[in-house]
Amino acid sequence: MNKFPNMHWQTLFSNKRFGSRNLKNVDEIRGEYLRDYDRLIFSSQFRRLQNKTQVFPLPGAIFVHNRLTHSLEVASVGRSLGRAVGEQIAQKHAATLDQNAIDFYRFGLADVVQTACIAHDIGNPPFGHSGEKAIRQFFRELPESTHKRFEAELSPNQLADFQHFEGNANAFRILTSIFIQNGLKLTYTTLASILKYPVKSQFGFVKKTSLISNKKSGFFDSEIPFVESMAQELGLIALDKTQHHFARHPFVFLVEAADDICYRIIDLEDAFRLQILGSAETHALLLPFFEGESSEKYIREKIASDMDEKQKLSLLRAMLINLLTKKCTEAFMQHEEALLKGELNQSLIDLLDDKTIALIKKIDDISIEKIYNHRTVIEVEIAGYDVIGGLLKEFVGAVLEPEREKSKKLVKLVPKQFGIAKENGLYQNVLGITDFISGMTDNYAVDLYRKITGIQIPSLR
Repeated sequence: MNKFPNMHWQTLFSNKRFGSRNLKNVDEIRGEYLRDYDRLIFSSQFRRLQNKTQVFPLPGAIFVHNRLTHSLEVASVGRSLGRAVGEQIAQKHAATLDQNAIDFYRFGLADVVQTACIAHDIGNPPFGHSGEKAIRQFFRELPESTHKRFEAELSPNQLADFQHFEGNANAFRILTSIFIQNGLKLTYTTLASILKYPVKSQFGFVKKTSLISNKKSGFFDSEIPFVESMAQELGLIALDKTQHHFARHPFVFLVEAADDICYRIIDLEDAFRLQILGSAETHALLLPFFEGESSEKYIREKIASDMDEKQKLSLLRAMLINLLTKKCTEAFMQHEEALLKGELNQSLIDLLDDKTIALIKKIDDISIEKIYNHRTVIEVEIAGYDVIGGLLKEFVGAVLEPEREKSKKLVKLVPKQFGIAKENGLYQNVLGITDFISGMTDNYAVDLYRKITGIQIPSLR
């Protein structure tokens, strides 16, 4: 256990890997944390993100971001944050950290944050956030007889895993339970850095406490042993042991900041490319960030030039990401004490100066009005409800009534890796079905839905 009363930079990292006892097999070329990155990049779960919706429908004649390109860009920003923060921690605490810790913060933290960033959306089901909502809705609206069976055979927390299904919790499951099955064992440090809401399903989604750590939930009932092991190894603060509720690992704030910076700016860029927003409107949203900054004159000269409009927006995007990265680095170090005490309950982006926060709110307001409620986005969300709801109805029904002839056929469509078997019990089988469906790409989900519902008759291949 951690010998320090609060979290401490000396103990907040470990090259110990889930499911592996060998801590001495050090890769001298890559290092332990870059190995995590490589394992994720080459995983099928990561590759499938290329065909999962970010915001706008895909594919199309005009490039828009998907989950994969978004994750790679977030990782780039996260690496910069990790490098900047790591160097400052190493310098500030050189007298109290051993050489291994100093080396980690100077060279390893950037790899950890970068890796956590490429993994942060790996648990998202098809059709973006509407996919999460569709899964929750299905399990909350079960027929009365089915609901009673779930209540009888599942614990309250296991039922909450489905009724409060969360992409973040699903990501942690993929990177622990499922990755261990595939032999892809990640370090405790990387896994802790993606645990955005370190509380189990039954006690997540609690807004009245004003705690950032249980705003949503971060892991399923099946992964509780992994979380406990990780918390002990890294010295995370237990806020409520009965709820398996922990304080966030400080590195989580860096991963969150990278995502917060990217999605706001990139969604605007996609909207501009799709002609939902004009150049004047995007300039009006982004240029004010540079008022009073040393780069203001240079940027205004470029915007006033005859440069291509797409290039102008690319310049604004790059410069603003750089500016917000510096500000988030400063916010992290300014709130270091609260981070280590587990008392920081705001994201880094919400801790910036009043002017920056006000400008970010303008982007949020425009995004809600013109981007996230654009007709094409809404159409995809509605499709997500029908497709995912329809798939769950068929496959969960097959688990509930395994003796039906149709059920036997449906179960044969589920790859063996998801472990659907009569002897497993209801929770494990439904969890396996949820793993199967949430891991689908948008196109595969639509294709399978059409085939098993008879909308499209399969042809021989």
